Amino acid sequence: MAEGDWSPGLMNTRRWPFLISTGVAILIAGFFLVQNIGNDLVYYLTPHEAVTQRADFPDGRRFRLAGVVVEGSLREGSDPLRFDLTDGASTISVLLSDTPPLLFDEDVNVLLDGAWQDGYYRADGALVSHDENYQAPPVTGASGS
Repeated sequence: MAEGDWSPGLMNTRRWPFLISTGVAILIAGFFLVQNIGNDLVYYLTPHEAVTQRADFPDGRRFRLAGVVVEGSLREGSDPLRFDLTDGASTISVLLSDTPPLLFDEDVNVLLDGAWQDGYYRADGALVSHDENYQAPPVTGASGS
């Protein structure tokens, strides 16, 4: 064999350490990626799911809650804002410590971010769900010329 000749056996023995170290690096990166994704997940539940899975979400464990604000339950002027949220199957009493969005009202779909605390769902963030059709509020006080 002349100097500089490469035999297939020699190539394979030099390639193995590279392949093994690359495989180990990919496994380590995948492990950390999966760990971080698992730690950053925030669950989205309906009121019925939140009530039935209450044991899985002890006080202080954050999750998102989606439902409709129950008609007649909104107690404006209270701090924090109190209202009930339903999905038609279960109803949950909510305390919202953040300023509600402008479209927040009774009989509106909302997505809340918070946790159970003392028998209430204590939310510190709220988003309002609405359809894609925008309707401008009526203009008051405009002259009709």
